[in-house]
Amino acid sequence: MPLPSSAPRLGDLERAVMEHLWETVPSHPDGATVREVLECFAGERQIAYTTVMTVLDRLAKKDLVLRERDGRAWRYRPADTREALTAATMRRTLDDMDVADRRTALLHFLDGATNEEIEDLKSALAQLEARAASTGEGGAGSPSAQGPEHRRSVKFPRLRR
Repeated sequence: MPLPSSAPRLGDLERAVMEHLWETVPSHPDGATVREVLECFAGERQIAYTTVMTVLDRLAKKDLVLRERDGRAWRYRPADTREALTAATMRRTLDDMDVADRRTALLHFLDGATNEEIEDLKSALAQLEARAASTGEGGAGSPSAQGPEHRRSVKFPRLRR
């Protein structure tokens, strides 16, 4: 499904719940109930069942989790990967800046990057260039060069609704 126009920011408890759901996808591909999510906080935090239920409901309204009925309970699972949410958050931040500010922000961001992170970035850019070359896209006419309204045609992982 398409990415929401702006990726929502997560509060501390929302992030903790999402981390639990992401970590349990391999063992629980159908999702987790409120009770199962609550149990993951045992010994760490004292949280009420209704609090977890409210957090999961809000995450569903933000299109970050999908929910399905399982008897009388709901099962919740992430709508997309941790990486897709991170990418959407970064994209929203970059899209909110003027072109000059975007370049400066990227330079400041990269100034704090480790050598490994720089190598990861180079590798990702090489993958994008190879994909653009194989599909005939790229250069000044590419979606990324035309602006945010044209970027949606580039095939990146997206959050599903």
